[in-house]
Amino acid sequence: MIADNTKPNFLPLYEQIKQLITRSLAQGEWQPGAAIPSEMELARRYGVSQGTVRKAIDELVKENMLVRRQGKGTFVATHSDAGTTYRFLRLKNLQDKHEYPHSTFVGFRRDKADAQVARRLEIRGGSALVCMQRVLELSGRPVVYDDIRLPAALLKGISSALVEEHVNAFKGTLYSLYESHYQIRIISAHERIRAALADEQLAGYLNVAVGTPLLVIERVAFTYKNKPVEWRMSYVSTEHHYYFDELN
Repeated sequence: MIADNTKPNFLPLYEQIKQLITRSLAQGEWQPGAAIPSEMELARRYGVSQGTVRKAIDELVKENMLVRRQGKGTFVATHSDAGTTYRFLRLKNLQDKHEYPHSTFVGFRRDKADAQVARRLEIRGGSALVCMQRVLELSGRPVVYDDIRLPAALLKGISSALVEEHVNAFKGTLYSLYESHYQIRIISAHERIRAALADEQLAGYLNVAVGTPLLVIERVAFTYKNKPVEWRMSYVSTEHHYYFDELN
């Protein structure tokens, strides 16, 4: 029997275990990069078979919440893991290769959430935000202009100096910054994609002519339990790069 009074009903047993493990992750019982208990220990904890626990863990590995390391065990996934640092960067060059970006931050300020951002982040209109703007370079070319906004309540003490130190000195991403300094792990994202023409400001940042067609990606990033924590608009020059995804 599952040793939990709030277990979900009418779900397969492995799904119930998956939800309980996810709740422990969300509550910080196991930090990013840390090992979780063995399958046998979790089976005893929840009063189920080891096979049921294994199936639940399989699902969480597929969803990039956990990672298995041969001969070492299962660990909480982290944005610092090799091979996953840039898993949300869905751009390739025209030769079909990934490139590692260089970030240049061009803006950092406090603001208030307008109706669109408030709706996307599920916060009240007028709530305090941390706003960042940056340019991503790939192979020395400016390719992406990002306008990024997060609830200020989640990022106490954040500053432009902290952001630039982390991203530049440690070659990290903003997602690894959220994780390491604020215990916010990005699990998934929803994106809306459309086209727009570069205005004078975007043309300057991306080194393109005014009126150049750009790919516009509106992203909402979620942490555990589908809680939205970041909204961003990305304006992408596709002269030398394209957006890709894998549909299953």
